[in-house]
Amino acid sequence: MTLLVIGSTGTLGRQVVRNALNEGFQVKCLVRSFRKGAFLKEWGAELIYGDLSIVESIPLSLYGVSAIIDCSTSRANDLYNIELIELKSKYILIESAIRAGIKRYIFFSIFNSFNYKDIPLITLKIMIEYRLKISGLNYTIFHLPGFFQGLIPQYALPILDKQFIWITSESSSISYINTQDVAKMTIHSLSIDQFNQSTLPLVGNKPWKSLNIINLCEQISGRRAIINTIPVYLLNFLKNFTKFFQWTLNISERLAFIEMLSRGYNTNAQMKEILYILHMHEKDLEQLEVYLQEYFERIMKKLKELNYQTLSNEKNINPIEF
Repeated sequence: MTLLVIGSTGTLGRQVVRNALNEGFQVKCLVRSFRKGAFLKEWGAELIYGDLSIVESIPLSLYGVSAIIDCSTSRANDLYNIELIELKSKYILIESAIRAGIKRYIFFSIFNSFNYKDIPLITLKIMIEYRLKISGLNYTIFHLPGFFQGLIPQYALPILDKQFIWITSESSSISYINTQDVAKMTIHSLSIDQFNQSTLPLVGNKPWKSLNIINLCEQISGRRAIINTIPVYLLNFLKNFTKFFQWTLNISERLAFIEMLSRGYNTNAQMKEILYILHMHEKDLEQLEVYLQEYFERIMKKLKELNYQTLSNEKNINPIEF
């Protein structure tokens, strides 16, 4: 089976490519820049030039492809082109997949998306889901929470750099998951008929609130976090105010995502049945505690090495050179 991975250079996409190659699949990657995707070629993937914003390039990319895994998405701070990338282009991709006789189409959406239809990016996700469901394709839609990888810039790095961590309320409880686990389950699902015509959650094994993650980072790193709490009423005011100006629309959308978390975004779901079908166990999913422990250990080791090199260089400096 030959897979076409879209969004292959992203956080999730690269893990899907790596796992698929390890499992013996032929993998094609739709990329806009061969230079940016060079590491994928080194892994053994074939690079196909294409751009979802250039719809003419989409049908040609499906030649010889058995399954599509769409990992692409627009970021909340890149909404100036979102309708083109997330809707029109995805519709054309789905139509092209139908005509090409694609055997499986995998799409990633947002957990509990139907509760947040007033957020444009999520609305577009819902529209793409609906188009897939009526397409006649053998689709699988996975609803995802946040990723482990996203917690590094959100919590870990600000603690290390002694920067502010901005939070709203503590009503959200999110079962974060490692993209490596998502990739592994995604590739396994390709050979399982029960996943055809299905919408399923893929979540981690434990829900987390913001303060719990911050406390965990503090405990592992030995450093204190500087926390700033934003009142929900102020968040709503800023979101509504920035809608009035074209140049602040991106800010408004980003604030809408933050507001979604403040409303009580919960991603608790049972994974036992899904894991059973995949011949996996809960213990096979990495725990956030382990992930952050390994991350901070790597960072602390690098910092010690840098400090050691700096001290060594200072000792070897010849005062005459000044």
